[in-house]
Amino acid sequence: MKHLWAPWRIKFIQRTEREEGCIFCNALKKTDGMENLVIHRGERIFVILNRYPYTSGHVMVVPLDHKASYTELDASSRADLMEGINLATRVIARVYRADGFNVGANLGTAAGAGVTGHVHFHVVPRWGGDANYMSTVGEMRVIPESLEDTYRRLKEKWDEEPA
Repeated sequence: MKHLWAPWRIKFIQRTEREEGCIFCNALKKTDGMENLVIHRGERIFVILNRYPYTSGHVMVVPLDHKASYTELDASSRADLMEGINLATRVIARVYRADGFNVGANLGTAAGAGVTGHVHFHVVPRWGGDANYMSTVGEMRVIPESLEDTYRRLKEKWDEEPA
């Protein structure tokens, strides 16, 4: 038998309380760093690591305004969302040498949204062959890097990337 070692998951498994309120609004109230995983704050948007990523480098681009859909945002916020996605793909491509990206939003519970009240876009780096036997047969993803390392690597390069 082979073992998959993931000691950081124990915090998720053992948690007994759910966070009150919106996870994104709560993150904005904290100091940026490993506690809130925010790697960038802009005038109308912010970028945050996904705490339970599909791949290393998986981020979310989120408007500051707590709205359920991008259709409820003003034009400037929608434009900043797209620019945030653009910047995220450039930084992640540079750091992780991604071959491609999945970019999207799940709007509403029926669409698979885990957070329904605050719209956000996922930016997920992809590589040729990343859907290996672990994903297809074992129905498991292997994340080869800790969130701390991902945060450090992306934060370091984020500020170097021209807007």
